Amino acid sequence: MKTSFPRLISFAAIISILAAQLPAARAQGLSASPLRNTPSDVERDAGRVQAVIDQAENHYKLAELSLRDRNIDAARAEFDKSVDTILESGLDVRANPKLQTFYLQLVERIYRAEVPAQVAPAATQAVVASNAAQPAQLGGAQIINANATNDVASVQQPTGFLRDQHFEPSPLDELSKIVLTEEEKTVTDEEVAKLEEAKSTINFGFNTNTLIQQYINYYQGRGRGTMEVGLRRSGRYMTMAREIFRKEGVPEDIVWLGQVESTWKPNAYSWAAASGLWQFIPSTGSRYGLRQTAWVDERNSFEKATHASARYLKWLHDRYNNWELAMAAYNTGEGNIDRAISRAGARDFWRIYPFIAQETRNYVPNILATILIAKNPERYGFRNIRPEAPLSYDVVNVPSATSLQLVASAADSSVDYLRSINPELRRDVTPRGESYNLRVPAGRGKAFVALLKRVPADRRESAKVVPVAPGEDFGSVAARTGSSVAQLQLWNAGVDLSKGGKLVVPSGAVRNVAMVRARPNTSAAASTLVTVKAKAGETIAQIAARYGANPEEVARLNAYASDAALVANQMVKVPAKPGTAVTNGTPGRRGR
Repeated sequence: MKTSFPRLISFAAIISILAAQLPAARAQGLSASPLRNTPSDVERDAGRVQAVIDQAENHYKLAELSLRDRNIDAARAEFDKSVDTILESGLDVRANPKLQTFYLQLVERIYRAEVPAQVAPAATQAVVASNAAQPAQLGGAQIINANATNDVASVQQPTGFLRDQHFEPSPLDELSKIVLTEEEKTVTDEEVAKLEEAKSTINFGFNTNTLIQQYINYYQGRGRGTMEVGLRRSGRYMTMAREIFRKEGVPEDIVWLGQVESTWKPNAYSWAAASGLWQFIPSTGSRYGLRQTAWVDERNSFEKATHASARYLKWLHDRYNNWELAMAAYNTGEGNIDRAISRAGARDFWRIYPFIAQETRNYVPNILATILIAKNPERYGFRNIRPEAPLSYDVVNVPSATSLQLVASAADSSVDYLRSINPELRRDVTPRGESYNLRVPAGRGKAFVALLKRVPADRRESAKVVPVAPGEDFGSVAARTGSSVAQLQLWNAGVDLSKGGKLVVPSGAVRNVAMVRARPNTSAAASTLVTVKAKAGETIAQIAARYGANPEEVARLNAYASDAALVANQMVKVPAKPGTAVTNGTPGRRGR
């Protein structure tokens, strides 16, 4: 797939990946021929590489001119073309040192030119439009309006702006390197016959090939761990993805393309700056309506990126009238597939196979093997694989520049968990200058909205919510948080503290968020945080019961739903009383 405008932190990841491969690529280029006077592949491609570099540089210069004219959309389009020129050239970027170096420098230049252009205007857009009074629906989750009135956002630098997105390596990078062993390549006539029989269970047509069975052999052996992880993680997104693909007119079984693209990780990031569950590069993401700004990158969104992926696949199928070619083009771009079809003289994946890049040769049979296994895992030896529970959350419409730290404290969650269910957010704050549909833990949306309405519009980046013990008064809370009684009363008008609850306080003043009461034999009664290993399919609630802990507390501590099925050996933190026997874990730090 294609790229999106790079991020500073992800750019460093690309640098490290490609830099590690540079010596090998250079050595490969220099040793391509044993004859001193025979030109290497790198030397033969020199003229073509320079032409591609010149073309990409021309698009970059046009983008610079558009930026000077404050034409952001035109600049973005030219930046996209600059990157696409390289990625769609058919050249192996990683195997050519000159092209690889230029590409990395281009990515950095685009980042430095693009991000300031996106941040500055956003920081001056203060007025937030009013929102509809009635809840809406998105992806089966209720949208709750957190705006009681039209709010004017503060234009100060957001306190949570400094932490960038976290990314994980895309499995596509490893896919291109897979070399099947002789054992994996061994396919019997009986296996071919069974492959043809299994093909009838798939809801789209394709031609069988022994290479599909070879990848099944790979996943039954050294690739088993990857397959098992994917089959489990798929449960989080499968219901949503099937529904969206069906609505967009794409065969539902093709959703398993997501396993090969990302192993169902919304923060997967490839060497070519492709991002998200469906690995969009910037230009293709923009083409299918995925916003990429200094605040959000919708290529990492669950629903929006899935819609975009299905629409792109449908468009490619309409172009080729062949799902195998559509999947191949999804990986390498329609330009490369068009050229391969021209050279092969046929619109058939197995006919164009010799004329496409190695990654794409691996890609299509890999997906077909994955689909066959996923449709009948026990048939291929994958028994007792329990998919994880679908993601469950409420959707709350929050005002401009709302801090995730505020949301976490108000919704009894953590910033890390909020980031995990809102992977499109690039910072610990929602976009400035607009209201935003934010996912929060299921069942906590209404309570969060009630708390958020107490927070002044200009303090939603810096306020925090603290718990209050039964019987505690405003004076006690003011003393331990460093705020004033008058300010607490103003922000929490009408709140009855007799039964405890929560108060909104300025986060910069918080010294101690919990009331401390003297207890006899405190050291003997305190809980110790222990780390235990989950059994396959075990839930947070079951582990909590085993150690006499509150399941909701354990769920919050680990940012997992209490009924979510866990994978084997997954590490879970549990507050347990001293002396509790721990047979499959190790003691952690003492709980606060």
